[in-house]
Amino acid sequence: MSSVLFPHGLAGVIFDCDGVMIDSREANNTFYNKVLAFFGLPPMTREQEEYCFMATGKQALLHIVPPKLHGQIGYVVSNVVIYDRDIVPLLRLRPGFTSFIDNLRSRGVRMAVHTNRTLHGIQTVLDIFSLPSYFSPVVAADTAAPKPSSEGVFRICEDWDCMPRSVLFVGDSGHDKAAAEGAGAVFAAMGGSELQGQIRAENFEELRTKLEDCLPPPAGR
Repeated sequence: MSSVLFPHGLAGVIFDCDGVMIDSREANNTFYNKVLAFFGLPPMTREQEEYCFMATGKQALLHIVPPKLHGQIGYVVSNVVIYDRDIVPLLRLRPGFTSFIDNLRSRGVRMAVHTNRTLHGIQTVLDIFSLPSYFSPVVAADTAAPKPSSEGVFRICEDWDCMPRSVLFVGDSGHDKAAAEGAGAVFAAMGGSELQGQIRAENFEELRTKLEDCLPPPAGR
């Protein structure tokens, strides 16, 4: 299937961060619920959890905190519930991710990140897992229009000097799919949700198998 999707080979792979590179849903829910608790509000509803997982941090906080309290959000996230201090230690890489990107790097396949985290946020994640050398460029919500906009995909393809149709975008949300397909990139839907893409994989081992016939051989072979 991948040889049909990439008849001229795979030029590069773009990764979403949350839910793809890292298992962060529970950690992020903890952060937003702590903010709500500070204001004496109940935990997020299921709808709020789904929205916050796809949105930027700013969008999420404005969505779940009542407008009359918006002026206090900055104080809370700077002095009370601090993401880097309280939440980052809870983050974990998704199983198989490191071996997957090691395999891509051994074959000379370029990799990038397109996330709705801020640039500071994604750089923190990359640093704690020693990943910066794998990804260039890194596109964040404050360096390009947030997903579902396709601006970030176009920027990455411009940096790589390739057409979007030769690039794979690995994501797990409707925002990821819209960003990929809006640019004309191939979308791989990861995880166990109902999300569909030209490629669908439960985990990185399955994704690697589905891409095998369009990858160049490892260096030295």
